[in-house]
Amino acid sequence: MVSTPVVRGCVELTLAGAAALGCAVSWAHVRYLVLVAPVIDGEPATTSVTYHPRMLLLALLLATAAGVLAVTGTARLRRARRQSEPIYPAGVSSTG
Repeated sequence: MVSTPVVRGCVELTLAGAAALGCAVSWAHVRYLVLVAPVIDGEPATTSVTYHPRMLLLALLLATAAGVLAVTGTARLRRARRQSEPIYPAGVSSTG
């Protein structure tokens, strides 16, 4: 049977992947182009890059959540693996 720390670690890593994917999608929609009026008559209009503050905040929060979940999930899986291994190497007994 699979232990609870292993399941929780896998769930945390899955959520980290989903948060990273959400971060990538929101980052792709963070910026947009805006036409800027000419400064002097007769000059062409130019474009400028503008950012959506809410989408930028969402991308940063999702990146942070993905990082935290990835670290905690990896640590939980490593700890569960270390606890399931025998203390003594194969062929060595605890009695000497």
